[in-house]
This record gives sequence, C-alpha cells and structure tokens, in this order.
Amino acid sequence: MRSNVQPALLGIPFDANSSYLRGPALAPDEIRKALRSDASNSWAENGVDTGSAFSDAGDARLNEGSEFADIEAAVSEILNQSRIPFCLGGDHSITYPIIRAVAKYFPNLTIVHFDAHPDLYAEFEGNRFSHACPFARIMEEKLAKRLIQLGIRTINGHQRLQANRFGVEVIEMKDLPATDRLKNLSGPVYISFDVDALDPAFAPGVSHREPGGMSVREAIAHLHAISGDIVAADLVEYNPSQDVSHVTATVCAKLVKEIIGKLIVGGED
Repeated sequence: MRSNVQPALLGIPFDANSSYLRGPALAPDEIRKALRSDASNSWAENGVDTGSAFSDAGDARLNEGSEFADIEAAVSEILNQSRIPFCLGGDHSITYPIIRAVAKYFPNLTIVHFDAHPDLYAEFEGNRFSHACPFARIMEEKLAKRLIQLGIRTINGHQRLQANRFGVEVIEMKDLPATDRLKNLSGPVYISFDVDALDPAFAPGVSHREPGGMSVREAIAHLHAISGDIVAADLVEYNPSQDVSHVTATVCAKLVKEIIGKLIVGGED
C-alpha cells in the first residue's frame, strides 16, 4: 500500500471534440450513480475498499472557448493539494490538457492507453484537437517519454506512420495478452482508459463501437499488471445516450473501482 495516497474524482463533462456522436459529456454523473448503486459494493478485487479511499472533486467548471485551459487548471488544483486526479470524461480530447497539467508535476511520464483507436491523427476533419488526435499533441510536446497502447484494432496507414514517428508502442488487439509488457514499468505512470477498448458486447454505451475488443476480465488483468508509480488516470468516451440497460455504466463503475484500487496499492499487486 502507498501511504497518504488520496485519489480525487474529477468530472469533465466535455464532448465538443467528438467526431461522430455527442453524449460523453453526460458520463460523469452516470458513472457516479453506478458507483453509488446498491447493486454492488465498493471493494476492488485487490482488497481495497474504494468507498473510503477517494474524494469527489465535482465537475470541472468549463467556460466556452477556454475548456482546455479550464481542464488543465482544475487538474493542477488537485495536484497542488497532493491528491491523485482521476478524471471522468468526456471525450478523449480531454486527455491532452490533463497530461499538460500532470507532466508539469511528473516529468518522464509513461502513459498506458487502453483503446480501440490510436488517437494519433495529425488532425481529423480539420480539427487538431479532435478526440482522434490527443496523443499526437501529447507526443509532439514531449509530455511523455513513453506511450504504450493496448487493444488497438483500427490503426490505419497514417496512424502507423505517426506511431513510428513518435516511438509509440502499439499493442494491437490481435497480439494480446500483453500483461508481461506492463510488469516492468518504472517511474510515474498515467492510465488513460477509453471505454471502447472493450468489446461492444460488454460496453455498448460508446459512440464508436468496434467489435473484437477486450472483455472486462481481460481489461482488469492488464490494469492489475501495471507497475510503476501511478500518478493520475482518466476514463473516457462512455456515452450514456448509447447505453443499453445501464450495462456500460455498471462496467465503468467496476473499472473506476479497480483503477482506484490500483492507485492505492501502486505497482505492488
């Protein structure tokens, strides 16, 4: 166990950079409801009672035209309080301003990124800040020393070139399991979990359903394998408007508990 570790949930209700469907801005409150549901309890599988392990910082206050600056400031405020930011999106574009804040406190970041998509476009549909582009911006600014992507199954020629340009370690879905690749990480680690990393059979509530993805069990196994000093995390791209019987909300709550459990114990379990 890591002493004095205090994860803080921060909702980021922003989906203006979604390229297909809007809806992820509605996710933070739905995930909170699922976390509080009497259908389950608050214990993570590694033995951490997450119910008393984190605080809720509410939602970031976002002003039109300055959303990324507002996100960066809200995350910085949590870091200034020596708490670990765990951000609930929102579309995946929010990871860029989050990382801008985190990298100021923790240089030489390793990012472990779960996703169906590499999100490495130089620009997408004329938008350099699309949810399809955050990791291009992050790597251009050298905000991370290492980017490991898991579960990828939509990579195209342009994004392969981008991955080669930035030295991204792309582990495609067809090459899983890859838990051994995560057991020897060191230094500060950031977890970015896009819910569409999961197969839509397990998580239909996403904007971009991509068959052939991870099961919930596979995702948890890879989360538990991560070593290093986990300093921040995000969970993004849950779209409640596309959910079926709150299945995906329940899955998100499960992932939040497992990630919080991981934040508490660090790379020990």
